[in-house]
Parts: sequence; structure tokens; C-alpha cells
Amino acid sequence: MIIKMSSAASDAEIAHVVERVKECGCQPNISRGVEYIIIGAVGSPDMRIQLEALRAAPGVEDVIPITHPFKLVSRQYKQGRSVVRVGPVSIGDGEVVVIAGPCSVESRAQLLLTAHAVRDAGANMLRGGAYKPRTSPYDFQGLGVEGLQFLKMAREETGLPVVTEVLSTEDVEIVAEYADMLQVGARNMQNFSLLRCLAKLQRPILLKRGPSATIKEWLLAAEYLLAGGNSDVVLCERGIKTFETETRNTLDLSAVALAKELSHLPVIVDPSHATGRRSLVPSLSKAAIAVGADGLIIEVHPEPERALSDGPQSLDLEGFATLMRHLEEPAAKLARTDAVAA
Repeated sequence: MIIKMSSAASDAEIAHVVERVKECGCQPNISRGVEYIIIGAVGSPDMRIQLEALRAAPGVEDVIPITHPFKLVSRQYKQGRSVVRVGPVSIGDGEVVVIAGPCSVESRAQLLLTAHAVRDAGANMLRGGAYKPRTSPYDFQGLGVEGLQFLKMAREETGLPVVTEVLSTEDVEIVAEYADMLQVGARNMQNFSLLRCLAKLQRPILLKRGPSATIKEWLLAAEYLLAGGNSDVVLCERGIKTFETETRNTLDLSAVALAKELSHLPVIVDPSHATGRRSLVPSLSKAAIAVGADGLIIEVHPEPERALSDGPQSLDLEGFATLMRHLEEPAAKLARTDAVAA
């Protein structure tokens, strides 16, 4: 339920409603807008009648049921767009944020070379995997803590905030020590123990959509984070499994537009994993911006043919610089303006 407070509601009246929501066995979540204060009451549907009775409480303008199963993520709860800040970078404020870097942190030299190159080309953040979930147990699994230390060095040298994946609850504390933003990978989207742990963390979270997840399941995974207390969540569409075999996954651009319609959270796109082909990354990056994506996360490697993971989908340094120049062209800006206006 959403309890809409009057614009003239006093602090005492707001506090009274919050207390009544708790008495009903629900969790109150306060959202302060420009004109109104919204109190979201999350809990058992059995409390609906008691919550609707709050229409009679002083300072309450209306009580509105939330029709979606994802409550705090819903645009019904928060009509304005959320902006997630990662260090000096803001995601969701209308500017397209580009996160770039290697799939895996392979060495200090490889990471620093890539970090300086993507920064000079215009990237806003650095990505790199220190812990890698691989389909085969024999594939490169990442450098672990050493990789995190290299990421910290790269941030100190370039000023780029760092996002890296966390695989398990046991790794959350150490990854949070080094990363500015923690990524929940596609395979972990419904790892509810991990989500509950990250919900208690004061770090922004990048939540990738699972390869077989519906949009509702994706948004409900985000709900775990918000319901647990972490509202700094960015959604990432990275392609889904279909019958197509020519690409690694199928980029679901409709999911980007629909997620922004249903939710107030920022949405970015990963064209690298969505295609598995570096030749398609530039075109799908532009397409993602055209449908309103708030950013891109792109894999970049100095020598893709030598990459220990995901070489075929990684741009080289020159290719990434060329892409960044193309994203600044008037046509790309026009597409972005039209998408935002729509």
C-alpha cells in the first residue's frame, strides 16, 4: 500500500502514520518528493483493511494499493526517476554513463593499460572481474584478492569508480572493501541469500538480469535489495536465452523500455554479453541508447585474442575509442532525446 501524505502534513503526523504502519505488522518506507511524502507499507496482504483505515488519520491524503508484486521498485511507489551515485558518477540523471574494462583482471599491466585507455576515450567507470563464475571448472576463475588490489590501483591512477562482481555472501565484505559498486551477475540474480546480504550493504548494486528470467522476476530480485534497505540499485539487461544460436544471447531491448516504465530504477545495457560478437557491440550500444538506456557496460581488452575470458566479444582499445566517438554524434544524441521525451 502507498500512503500519500498531504503537502501540509506535519512531522508529528508523518511519525504517527509510520508508527501505525508498524503496528499493522508492515515495514514503512518513506519517499520524500518535491510536493508529497509517500509512505510505502510493505507486508502481508491481510493488513490491507487496517492500512486503508489510515485514510482517516491526520495528514493523510490518500491510501493507494500497489498492483505490482514488486512494491518499492514500482513507479507507483516512486513516480520520479531514481539517480544512483557511484563516487562522482550519477546513473539515471539523463546522461549516458559508460562503464568499460576487461572481462577478467588478468594482470596489473593489463588492467592499468585498459583503465587509462578507456578513461581517455571518455568512459565514466571501470569494470573488471576479480572473481569469475565460469561454466567450466577448468577455465580461468579470476585472481581474487590480488585482482581487487589491481582494481584499487587503477581507480587511484585514473579516478574511475570501480564495479566488480561478487559471487557469494562470503566474499561481500572483501569485495566491498575495494569496489565502489558491486555487481550481481546473471547467474546470481536469484541468489536470495546474496541479495539479502547486499541489501544491508551501503554500496550501490548493479543487478544483471538472468539469462532465463522474466522482467517480473528481475524486478522482484531488485525488490529484495530495496526491501532490505539498499535503494541504490541499477538494473542491467545483458541478453536472454532464446532459440537463436548465432549470437551468445538475444538482447531484449523491449525489457529496457518496459523496466523503465514499470520501475523508477536506472537501467543500463551490456551489449558485449548480449551478443558475444564484438562487431555487433557498436550497433547495439546505439540501439540501447535509443530506447532510453541510462548507460552501457562494455568489455574492452588490449589484445582480445589473448584474453583469458570473453575475447570474441571484447573491443580492443582503438575499437572502444571509435565507439565512444560515434556515440557523441548528433544522430545518437537525437535518438537519446527522443527516447527520454517518450
